[in-house]
This record gives sequence, C-alpha cells and structure tokens, in this order.
Amino acid sequence: MPNRIILHVDMDAFYAAVEQRDRPELRGRPVIVGGPPEQRGVVSAASYEAREFGVRSAMPSAQALRLCPHAAFLRGRMARYAAVSRQLMAILERHSDLIERISIDEAFLDVTGRVPDIAAAESLARQVKREIRADLRLTASVGVAPNKFLAKLASDLRKPDGLVVIRPGEAEQFLAPLPVGKLWGVGPKTERRLQSAGLRTIGELARAPIAQLRRLVGAWGDVLYELARGVDHRPVEAVRETKSISSETTFPRDLHDIAQMRKTLAHLSRDVAQRLREEELRARTVAIKVRFEDFRTITRQTTLPEATDQEPAVRNAAYRLLDEVDRQGQGVRLLGVRGSSLEQEQQLSLFDPKTMRKAELARTISYLRQRYGPAVVRWAGETRERGERSADQGASGKRL
Repeated sequence: MPNRIILHVDMDAFYAAVEQRDRPELRGRPVIVGGPPEQRGVVSAASYEAREFGVRSAMPSAQALRLCPHAAFLRGRMARYAAVSRQLMAILERHSDLIERISIDEAFLDVTGRVPDIAAAESLARQVKREIRADLRLTASVGVAPNKFLAKLASDLRKPDGLVVIRPGEAEQFLAPLPVGKLWGVGPKTERRLQSAGLRTIGELARAPIAQLRRLVGAWGDVLYELARGVDHRPVEAVRETKSISSETTFPRDLHDIAQMRKTLAHLSRDVAQRLREEELRARTVAIKVRFEDFRTITRQTTLPEATDQEPAVRNAAYRLLDEVDRQGQGVRLLGVRGSSLEQEQQLSLFDPKTMRKAELARTISYLRQRYGPAVVRWAGETRERGERSADQGASGKRL
C-alpha cells in the first residue's frame, strides 16, 4: 500500500473564537458558548481563557459558572458558525480534491498527489494555517502524518495554533510515551481497564500480546493492537452528498431522569431541523442513538409518513423512539438524533397554503432564535420536568 500524506485541520475553540472575533470586547476574556446556567444548560465550547479555569465542553453550565464566574456566557449562533464553516471548507478545497469533513470545524485532507513528501506537506500545512488566519481571522491546529489516526492525534497535541508532523517510520517512537487514552476509541472506562492491567502508555500497550488485549476489551483489542503501532488503513473519503444530518451530546454524568432525556432530545431535534432547512433538505427517517453507562450503544429509527424539516415532527418521532428503549435501569451517557433518507426540498405549491404557512413559520422561528437565542420561542409540545420553571417565563419567549 503506498504511503499516504494526510492533513487533519481542526479549528481552535471554534464557536468561542468566532464570538471573540465578531465582538472585539470579548477578545482576551473567558467566553463560554452554551445553554444558560440558570436553565441547566451545557457548555458547547469554551475559549482558551475559560479553559484555564477548568471549563470544558459538555460540562454543565452551572459548574462552568462556579469555575469561571467572570466569563461571558453566550448562546450559540449555529447559522453564523455554519457560514464560517463554509468559508473554511472553501479554503481547504484550494489544497486538495479529497477532503473528508468530520464536523463543522474539522476535516481530513489527502494531499498525497499534491506534494512529493512529508516535508512539502508541512509547508502546505503552514500555508493552510496562514490562509485561515488571513481570510477568517481565526486559528487552526494541523496534524500532518501518513494516516488519519496519526494526523488527528497530531493536530490535538499543541493546541491552539499548533502544527505537529509525524513522519513515516517515527510513529511507534512518537506514540510510545503517550497515555493509552490518546488512542482512538479509548474512553475513560476502557482507559481504566487497560491501566488496571498495567498498560498505562501506548508503548506498553504495543508490547502487550494481542490475546491479552482481546481478553481486556474484546474484538476492539485487534484495533488497539494496530493503532498502538501507528497503523491505520482507513482512506480519506470525500462525501459530496449529504447522507444524514445528526446531532448528539455526551453527558458529564450518566443521566437517569427520563424528563431530562426528553429535554435533551428536544434540543437535538431543534438542531437537526435547523440544519435540514439550512441545506434545503427534508428527512423521511428519524433515528435516535443511545449509549448506556456500560458503553453499550443502540439505535432506533422510524420512517415518517412524509419527509420533514419541521422541528415538532423530528422531536415527536425522537420521543416515541425513546419510549421504546428498554434501559434496564442503566444510566445514559450519550443521546443523539439523526435525520436520514434525505430529499431535496421541493418548490412549494401555490395552491397549498397550509404547507406555505408551516415553511414561513419555520423560517421565522429560525430567524428569532438566531437573533435572540434558542429559548425565545418554545413549541407547546416540548416537555419540561415536573415543577420546572419555563425558560420563557418572565422573559419575552412565546409558546407555540
């Protein structure tokens, strides 16, 4: 197999950085993007100034407020971040015809055919960073390596504004001193299991017999055995057609309260519906993803009578699917919502005023939320915990 040359480009504290760029008074200050602390919100992104106080993504906003009480708390502006993301991808497309977008702010680039060797790839990475800084007034961290696993690992090692190169033949030496938690797919629970067996570093794991790894983590042991040696055969896959739109969140503590699960599904459904409308798509299939405290992960899906980009339809389908899940008393550590079987939005019929009113209502709600925050408009079907004060009470929000 020929050696690949892969770049992984990852924006630094993307949501928070966009806010600091757009609002000069926030530059140099701790900025936290996410749900308000008084509404049991969750941190979506934290600036590096806030991270110095221990604030992290997926942390409850109330905890973030205790750690950094002087931070600026902002609601997310997904439409704004999506617009900047499109500018970012346009920059990356100047340098590779093979780009795999991983999320709104990161992507893999296969530059094997663009540069002769890893040294030239490092120069190209510096050029990409310069263009991002010049065009977007933002910073990115870039990893350069012979495969995707190593490139993504490298981009994360010297944030923010970092550039790390792993050359062919250097992978095992580079990986050896790093903790096993740096391996793709190794979460806190798996890391503790490996550590309890005396495998604390990637180098120690690389020297372990594959049979021992299989006993510890099952079939995943084969994957870890290769990754610990810097082996990853996955190609960069350019997906030009959107196959699905999804949103998910991992909880800092396992969730047992069904009302909180439904509340989370409502937020995720809102995000999916918003992005469907932005891409002028409708989903005929809605699915939920549930990961339990023992890392068992299941999905449930349903096909709708007609394709939709409407938040209530996505949310109600997600609620029904959650009701079908047998949790067996286990806590939930991750929830996700996905829309798939996508269809292009059709031109609205002039003789279908009901459909036109729904579309206009959706556009109006999107505008209001982008301008005033997600809680300014609430659908009547959104559930709340018994006795929980409405996010809209005492404010300007309306229930529909």
